[in-house]
Amino acid sequence: MSEIKPTDTAATNAGEENDWAASKYFSDSLKTKKPKPPKPQNAVTIAVSSRTLFNMVEERKIYEEEGVEKYMAHMNQQKHENEPLMPGVAFPLVKALMTVNSRLRQLYPDSEELFDIVLMTNNHAQVGVRLINSINHYDLTIERFCMTGGQRPIGYLKAYMTNLYLSKDGEKVTEAIKEGIAAATMFTSGDVENQLSDTQLKVAFDGDAVLFSDESEIIVKQCGLDMFFEHEQEFENIPLKQGPLKCFLEALGKLQRKFYAKNERMTCPIRTYLVTTLRSWGLEIDEALFLAGAPKGPLLQKIQPHIFFDDQMFHIEGAKELGTIAAHVPYGIGQKYHKGELIEQTVKDVKDKK
Repeated sequence: MSEIKPTDTAATNAGEENDWAASKYFSDSLKTKKPKPPKPQNAVTIAVSSRTLFNMVEERKIYEEEGVEKYMAHMNQQKHENEPLMPGVAFPLVKALMTVNSRLRQLYPDSEELFDIVLMTNNHAQVGVRLINSINHYDLTIERFCMTGGQRPIGYLKAYMTNLYLSKDGEKVTEAIKEGIAAATMFTSGDVENQLSDTQLKVAFDGDAVLFSDESEIIVKQCGLDMFFEHEQEFENIPLKQGPLKCFLEALGKLQRKFYAKNERMTCPIRTYLVTTLRSWGLEIDEALFLAGAPKGPLLQKIQPHIFFDDQMFHIEGAKELGTIAAHVPYGIGQKYHKGELIEQTVKDVKDKK
């Protein structure tokens, strides 16, 4: 799983320090009012794909129907270079991360324990002008760009010490999780659009197979609730193994504690929620909501999070329908089920009826 960045600066080798110094010198020479990015080892790094940050439906259609060369030609046309892309599903989240950073800089002017937002895209560098122009148009504090030219992003995500990777490509997300990087596939909300807070970052998590391993969910799916409750009583004092996003939650908690240290617990601009049907296992989280099998959508509509993480598409779809920005974590036994039915068995039943 992805880990919180080490704070022992002595572990950073001289080569990395030299590279950082050269990069900082170049950054300082640029005429920009944007704050300088923190060192990767001190930051909570959020990597977002271009298709999550911006609405690129039209551009994606050109890519899929006419090929990469037509797509690059479209993006490179001068008339499009200065035409800002419309905000995408991750845009409100990025704005909320910037709000938190602004508050942290006010309290800790010299600290580098901040969110660092990286644009991670498989676009070629030649088409990056429009992306960068769009970022500047919206005054987004994104100073790091990784344009892989069609290569898989995994190696780059590790090099950037990524705490969370958000994409619209489920295969890339699955690959990232297998490599121990917290990741999720983002989905655009439905016709309803919730009014999101512009002063507080709200992040909602499912429990099992997201913050924890899927061991309890395996028992529910395979043996039913009665066996699950027996198992919970027998092993109530044994913590569950961590899931793919546990370290991201811990990274959020680390930043929250910086506000608590300044006596700003009640005005902390980060708020976390556990929205689950099972248990919490003593997580450091602001609000825990146990639904006992009830739909999550209505409650999420009340919370209005900037992002909600769940491992089951059934819950993702329910959240989307009521306007919640949802992100699928493709991990654990839940990937074999849909609406409580085993996907393989459903396919077999359909074939048997033919």
